[in-house]
Amino acid sequence: QVQLVESGGGLVQPGGSLRLSCTASGSIVSIYVIGWYRQAPGKQRELVAQITSGGSTNYADSMKGRFTISRDNAKNTWFLQMNSLKPEDTAVYYCNAKDFAGTSWGQGTQVTVSS
Repeated sequence: QVQLVESGGGLVQPGGSLRLSCTASGSIVSIYVIGWYRQAPGKQRELVAQITSGGSTNYADSMKGRFTISRDNAKNTWFLQMNSLKPEDTAVYYCNAKDFAGTSWGQGTQVTVSS
């Protein structure tokens, strides 16, 4: 089983940047994709970005060019760099790991974009 802990959320002004971190523990060797998702109040959870164990990335259209997903294998940590943030990016951001046993979620970290 995989345990995930997100960090790095907070309050930022429009146009600002944040970097979210997701640190994994447990059966991390079996992870084959890590994803960042977000859920705004009253809305469904949506995919933000994914990165596979081979390094391939995938982004939701509205995040392309603004968000970057990356990883530090030595630290079992994945990152979501968010630039040019907009008020509509306000949401709880979740880390998700898929491995051969199933899917794991972190507890989420709040991102609020407001002046």
